[in-house]
Amino acid sequence: EERPFKNPRNAAAGSLRQKDPKITAKRNLSIYVFNIQQIEGKALFSHKESLDYLKALGFHVIPSYQTFEDIEDVLGEVRRIGDARGGFAHDIDGAVIKVDSFAQRARLGSTAKFPKWAAAFKYPPEEKATVLRSIEINVGRTGVLTPTGVFEPVLLAGSTVSRATLHNQDFIDEKDIRVGDTCVLRKAGDIIPEVIAVLSHAEGSQKYTMPELCPSCSAQTVRDEGEVALRCTNPDCPAQTLRLLIHFCSRDAMDIAGLGDAILEALIHQGLIHDAADIYTLKKEELAPLERFGEKSAENLINAIEASKQNDLARLIFALGIRHVGQKAAKLLAERFHDMDTLMGAPAEEVLTIEGFGGIMADSAAHYFAQSQSRELIERLKQAGVNMTSKAERVDARFAGMTFVLTGTLPTLKRDEASQIIESFGGKTSSSVSKKTSVVLAGEDAGSKLKKANDLGIRVISEAEFLEMIGSQQ
Repeated sequence: EERPFKNPRNAAAGSLRQKDPKITAKRNLSIYVFNIQQIEGKALFSHKESLDYLKALGFHVIPSYQTFEDIEDVLGEVRRIGDARGGFAHDIDGAVIKVDSFAQRARLGSTAKFPKWAAAFKYPPEEKATVLRSIEINVGRTGVLTPTGVFEPVLLAGSTVSRATLHNQDFIDEKDIRVGDTCVLRKAGDIIPEVIAVLSHAEGSQKYTMPELCPSCSAQTVRDEGEVALRCTNPDCPAQTLRLLIHFCSRDAMDIAGLGDAILEALIHQGLIHDAADIYTLKKEELAPLERFGEKSAENLINAIEASKQNDLARLIFALGIRHVGQKAAKLLAERFHDMDTLMGAPAEEVLTIEGFGGIMADSAAHYFAQSQSRELIERLKQAGVNMTSKAERVDARFAGMTFVLTGTLPTLKRDEASQIIESFGGKTSSSVSKKTSVVLAGEDAGSKLKKANDLGIRVISEAEFLEMIGSQQ
């Protein structure tokens, strides 16, 4: 009578993490061994030979492994596996082609990322048909209404799927999605469920139109010119309030540990908070009687709220949830204006002079700080003791005009720490590699960004080289 695991991967990982090995033993886990990493007392010369040996010892190996002399036969086997994968006792998303001879593998060698003697083939995402039961509307922190399809549950790429975003009215119109339709679903990147087609409409079905009134507060909804999103016009909409507070407390914003979705919802329901400034008026005695709270947990939360007051201005700007202003834009604003009062007095034209800011971002920031409710909220945060100044210090401008991309796991530095160091020397960081990238700082398990940097001839450095570049100031 227990709830089934979501998928085999989660079941296996969760079982292996059990502190009590008896629980793990009861889970009936099985494994296919596909490689001998180290062996003593016996010489093996090929991959097939090693799998045959494992099989003879009683290990489970993959049911079908073949060696071929001709590449056309190899490709034929890849197609055969793809055609048969639906009947396997386990899910697969690809097949791997390997050079069989260990001696030839040694001659071919490896790059920093992958062996030159193996190639993986990914099969197209699995597709399944199911029925759309209903469409739910969610209201985000900026007031955007997002339709979500609720489907008859279907097993897809290893997990049960019953929900998928329908994005917006344009997407619904383009595919003519209606309640009751039989739709084809797949997982984008084998992760995110998406609707790719409508197979058939239910008898008597009607075209779906997004609501004219917000489902949370019944305020009028509008679609701004040039945008696909439908938006609630009420700044005090309860759904927006909750999601804005969730964003305000999140790790990348004010990072208030212990203020999760459920607790924030409970605090709003109890009338203890209505906006971000109210968080800083909470008292331990108000929290302790609430469900999920005891005296110690209430004290821990109050301490976390108090600690968040010391965050840098950039975090606060991001936490405010200004439309079109993400983490990087918030940092740029903090670096340019240094304190909240100066920023609030800056016109859009001045914000637009910041490198990396476009007209929409500049107008959005200026519009937010011009609103009376925004100014009142910031004043209350200031009165509560929340830091309103930038703590970022520029050591020198040796990286001025340079853009760094970070990829992989660095030996000692966290990415945030490396980014802060780069910015303190006047440089910028980007999440993607392009011709404008100056340097790629690569760590262990660097992925496609490293490959693209090499393809474009962009300089790639290690953490050790990076530390040498900044060594005179560290």
